[in-house]
Amino acid sequence: MDTIKLDNADKVVVAARDFHAGDQVEVAGMDQPLTVRDDVPRGHKIAVRDIAAGEQIVKYGYPIGHAKADIPAGSWVHTHNCKSNLGPDLSYSYEPVAGVVTPGCDVDGGVSTRTFQGYRRKTGKVGVRNDLYIVPTVGCINSLCDNIVSRFKQRHPGNGSFDSIVIAHHPYGCSQLGGDHEMTKRLLQDITAHANAGGVLVVGLGCENNQIDEFRSGLSCCGEESENPWEGVDDIREGLVYDPERVKFMVCQNEDDEYATAEALLDQLDEAAKGDHREPVPLNELTIGVKCGGSDGLSGVTANPLVGKFAEFLVGQGGKVVLTEVPEMFGAEQVLMSHAKDEATFDSIVSLINNFKDYFRRHHQPIGENPSPGNKKGGITTLEDKSLGCIRKGGKCQVTDVIAYGHYATKPGLTLLQSPGNDLVSSSALASAGCNMVLFTTGRGTPFGTYVPTFKVATNSPLAGKHSHWIDFNAGRLLEEPMDDVLPDFIDKVLGAVDGEQTRNEQYGMHEIAIFKDGITE
Repeated sequence: MDTIKLDNADKVVVAARDFHAGDQVEVAGMDQPLTVRDDVPRGHKIAVRDIAAGEQIVKYGYPIGHAKADIPAGSWVHTHNCKSNLGPDLSYSYEPVAGVVTPGCDVDGGVSTRTFQGYRRKTGKVGVRNDLYIVPTVGCINSLCDNIVSRFKQRHPGNGSFDSIVIAHHPYGCSQLGGDHEMTKRLLQDITAHANAGGVLVVGLGCENNQIDEFRSGLSCCGEESENPWEGVDDIREGLVYDPERVKFMVCQNEDDEYATAEALLDQLDEAAKGDHREPVPLNELTIGVKCGGSDGLSGVTANPLVGKFAEFLVGQGGKVVLTEVPEMFGAEQVLMSHAKDEATFDSIVSLINNFKDYFRRHHQPIGENPSPGNKKGGITTLEDKSLGCIRKGGKCQVTDVIAYGHYATKPGLTLLQSPGNDLVSSSALASAGCNMVLFTTGRGTPFGTYVPTFKVATNSPLAGKHSHWIDFNAGRLLEEPMDDVLPDFIDKVLGAVDGEQTRNEQYGMHEIAIFKDGITE
């Protein structure tokens, strides 16, 4: 870790300033001088004035906790002298603020004139990749699916007609009850119906709880001859519509030779995808998920605000942005509530927050246990500190919808999605909400990618240099360059990835899914 070394008190250190006038702390790492008393690791907080014991410590304009002891100006502020305020549920009131970015505010006539290169599907959706997905209904056949893909690649070098091949490995699909079983089935259905897939093979074993016939009945098949692909579909909002030319099903126990059957089905999918091509699509048909993982004290200063500016740009064009990690909204929820488009949306945000707190209580766990050891080492002190930095990925976008885990984002603007903060679970949930791509910020670094392109944004230059094979963009530039200079480069880089330039996780074949589990296993 980079540490700013001091021989004695009253030395000058550089610090980052991206906060509000009333903030009592700044972050070590930028070019603004500040007199300090302690050795301060990069990304950690420094008191800019004396803070009395019990006084609220303010960062980003909001309390991140309170002082456990007197903190003199220039001192290091961290877990040894700052404690979270999180506790019982709060009472909220709808107090909308001015200046939020509303859907389509930057376009004439309500239609985006800026475009991306996408794949229009018969279902009416638009993808940014032409991938082949292999979806096992149960974890017992993960390795069998690996073998199926290996045989396909032997006969179709270079992935055949597809950009990438993604196997949705998971450990579930059997011995699950109630909501757990439904969450597994729903997430796998979301993958099956995803717009980024040019072909999907759903593979069942035959004896599992997650039976193919029931799984398939939860999907709507779009009419091959209908001018309106959504005609007769009862669940348009949920997006569970598939094209029978692009989705095939197989039950292994019903086959004399499951490998031969899989080969034939994959050949059909490969043939169907041969004529697929990109075409210009307005940005209002793009859906982007925003996520952070392995965060540090600079996440809320560099990468998250940069992603937030991209979110404002996309929403201004009429597009959709999805923000999740509900526990990492705790302590910052009032900011999101103030961006709600109306009182009904505000009420939905209140329910989202309180219901997730109840989830912690049902399992007898503390609400403020987050942040992780790595977060703390990187300079994040309390969950409020982490949350106030986390929500900056949504910028000042108007919150237009709140949706449940596994459900589909349909409204332009910023959608809040019910999901935990775990990187694998929440990224999978974002993809399954219909996100074409996930913008993933990180200060500590992670190679992880979910089943859609996962565009990694480093909070600091040392990370971007050390792990360039993980990182797609270095937001550490913001410590030396103004946002107005960095943002256009970022927009161009993201849209280049949308148009087909592979992200690092795609280049290295890093594709994972994880399913939210909240119940017993038989």
